[in-house]
Amino acid sequence: MKKASSLCELGFDANGASSGFFRPVSDDATPTSHRRRLTKVSVIGAGNVGMAIAQTILTRDLADEIALVDALPDKLRGEMLDLQHAAAFLPRTRLVSDTDISITRGSDLAIVTAGARQIPGETRLDLLQRNVSLFRKIVPALAEHSPDAILLIVSNPVDILTYVAWKLSGFPVSRVIGSGTNLDSSRFRFLLAEHLDVNAQDVQAYMVGEHGDSSVAIWSTVSVAGMPVLKSLQESHSSFDEEALESIRRAVVNSAYEVISLKGYTSWAIGYSVANLVSSILRDQRRIHPVSVLATGFHGIADDHEVFLSLPARLGRGGVLGVADMELTEEEARRLRQSAKTLWENSQLLGL
Repeated sequence: MKKASSLCELGFDANGASSGFFRPVSDDATPTSHRRRLTKVSVIGAGNVGMAIAQTILTRDLADEIALVDALPDKLRGEMLDLQHAAAFLPRTRLVSDTDISITRGSDLAIVTAGARQIPGETRLDLLQRNVSLFRKIVPALAEHSPDAILLIVSNPVDILTYVAWKLSGFPVSRVIGSGTNLDSSRFRFLLAEHLDVNAQDVQAYMVGEHGDSSVAIWSTVSVAGMPVLKSLQESHSSFDEEALESIRRAVVNSAYEVISLKGYTSWAIGYSVANLVSSILRDQRRIHPVSVLATGFHGIADDHEVFLSLPARLGRGGVLGVADMELTEEEARRLRQSAKTLWENSQLLGL
């Protein structure tokens, strides 16, 4: 039996197929010229992370069309069919897939998850050389087919690869964003919320800097209901000293490694995190997210160091609409500069 994802592929002509069921409401059956503009999102990389992102975007009804791209044709088609078969339970979204990146043509947002999978015990920076060569093939083609798109980079090491994507695409910095520490900050908020017995959405807390080992927990601005959390914790618990704060930061950083060691990869949390960013961008919500942006000149980072790292940024339909100039303590700023130095030194090895 011939395999197909539509009746057209089985030889049935779709032209006028609905006319036997529906009568036009007027003599003029010509589609109106003021139709709503459709939104297209492309996901490059149909692995565990890419499909978690695609599935979450689909269930949250964030796009009218989702294009999936992967190098493995059978797996790619299988993933597309698996989602298409749930059409009766989901918002009406067109799903397409191809190994050819031209399927992404006309995208409003292109999400790149393609890359080598992180091995247990491997740092994100160890992935660098394995993924840069792949980006040289992907990013220029994306820019050619969707010159007005926003690029959202998820592949690790995300900060350096966001820098790579910026250089290879030729796009303005406002339209190249890394998923950064949006998920790290959620993990940070989760730990604090569990301790304080509140909803994580009511905890204001940021991890900034590298999405990785040198990330910085901004304790000085953590708050719940407008109340500073650190001061309250230190007054009520003598154990909340500098060593304890560092152990919490390390727990946030290592949480991804723990998931990888237990199930082999991370997927669901990053899927929700990226869909959260997609919603803010495509729906022009102007929400603040800690994402990887060009950080030159912020908090003492040298003006001649083109480095991407996470800072709280306002996101909307134009991409990055602004970056918050946070008030940091001396120690927090020092750690952020050290994180920037690590990323900048690694990016210089690329020769871009």
